[in-house]
Amino acid sequence: MAWRSKLVFSAAGLLLTVSVPAGQRAPTSWLDRPLTNWNRGGAAVPRAPEAGEAVASVIRRCQLTPPRSTTAERAIDAAGWIPFWNVDQQLVREDIEIIAGMRGADGMCRPVDYNLFVFVGGRFAGVLSPRPMTSRLDSSSGVVRLPLPAITAEFARFASTDPLCCPSSRVTVRYRIDRTAAGPVVAPVEIRNTRP
Repeated sequence: MAWRSKLVFSAAGLLLTVSVPAGQRAPTSWLDRPLTNWNRGGAAVPRAPEAGEAVASVIRRCQLTPPRSTTAERAIDAAGWIPFWNVDQQLVREDIEIIAGMRGADGMCRPVDYNLFVFVGGRFAGVLSPRPMTSRLDSSSGVVRLPLPAITAEFARFASTDPLCCPSSRVTVRYRIDRTAAGPVVAPVEIRNTRP
């Protein structure tokens, strides 16, 4: 079996070499496993991961103006994330709001260590990925839609031979919102290939 090495930048800016069989992606993505819910009702917004660059430095370097006008945006900020609108669009429909939060940014100011946070009626309901994502790497998010009562999110799938600009495929994950006594919970229910 032929193996290829792919150079990737870690969240800390270190250059890493990842070796995987030619034409295959590394088997580490949650998108390759059966869906299980990582969110639970009544949970607090998770704290942002530690990073080498201070939040204020990222904001200054990238000339960001984080939104902080809604309850969700302020909650993300208070947990140490830098709030931003996914694909530069505010995602609010009825009592659902989805706000992105990043902990860092790469040299081109693309989000590093980021996630998408779902709020229902102003209460935290969960995240759309079980772990922080990095722009232009496998399992990073794309467009999010609110065809209520569901939520859909697109994720990039990179094979080992794909350039960082161009994932070879994309998948869409559909989520439902459960309104439990403990609090609202967003739950993944289906993954489907949307672009080969």
